[in-house]
Amino acid sequence: MTINKKIVLKKSPEGIPTEGDFELIEEEISTPQKNQFLSRTIHLSLDPYIRGVITGRHIYSEKVNVGDTIVGRTVSEIIESNHPDYKKGEVVLTSNGWQEYGLSDGDGVRKLNDHEGKLSTALGIMGMPGLTAYAGLMVYGEPKKGDVLVVSAASGPVGCMVGQIAQIHGVNVIGIAGSEEKCSAVKEVFGFKDCINYKTEDIDQRIKELCPKGVDIYFDNVGGETLDIMTRNLAYEARIVLCGFMTQYNLSTPPPGPNLGPIVGARATIRGVVVYDHYDKQDEFISKASQWLRDGSIQYLEDEVIGIKNTPAQFCKLMRGENFGKTIVTMQ
Repeated sequence: MTINKKIVLKKSPEGIPTEGDFELIEEEISTPQKNQFLSRTIHLSLDPYIRGVITGRHIYSEKVNVGDTIVGRTVSEIIESNHPDYKKGEVVLTSNGWQEYGLSDGDGVRKLNDHEGKLSTALGIMGMPGLTAYAGLMVYGEPKKGDVLVVSAASGPVGCMVGQIAQIHGVNVIGIAGSEEKCSAVKEVFGFKDCINYKTEDIDQRIKELCPKGVDIYFDNVGGETLDIMTRNLAYEARIVLCGFMTQYNLSTPPPGPNLGPIVGARATIRGVVVYDHYDKQDEFISKASQWLRDGSIQYLEDEVIGIKNTPAQFCKLMRGENFGKTIVTMQ
């Protein structure tokens, strides 16, 4: 009998999640029924939005209740199939969640037969974070050669791709990150012009120094005070892309603000990007990103741990902002 190890929600987190909020359990693997397949997880993606799913504040996913398996996208190998479109041995992008094995009816599944590079990148720069960056920047940011772009959480999988894609289009890019190590990677690995350490530097002062004519595109992944500061440092007809709210995910109630009055004065536009609206651009993005990866135009970093048992600690690390690159769990 093959055993499936999985992580379930033990109790609802208060504030930043702790390892005690989760529990590792074991159960017998289920057999796929007609039009289903069973797959073995190879890589699991950990993402901040999962915190909102746990509390029921993520409008695109059902709430994870106590006793439920935590959700998550995975790269998985099909080991048994009763589905006509999927064969044993195929590698797919699916949603097994925080477990070693999962059943699927094929909904939302993408085959990775032609995937270039490491399989784990299908969860990062070649996956949902990469598509989020591409669609958010190209559709809402409308980058033009010579623009100045600032992106927060710049060392993360979305932020680093926003900055690198922007540079490909002739944009000058400034990052914001939370440590000297992250800022160094943003500049040296991802090629940003500069990076502001928000923990040790005055963001408002540094933006005025680095962007004396204002910021043309601000791609926001954090919300809160950083977004408030950036609204006061915009160029004429600037564009703000709202993508993530990392500063709010661990709060029980949203913080006040920011004051959006300066948006009116600057004739600026704020657009919210939700990746689910842009799956029609997925093939276009993957084609371009594959070429960028081949020719070295984009780089990536991964924060990887091995083994399903280490998933809660890795997620808690992510929610404390201590991750470095795309957060991945690789199964043993």
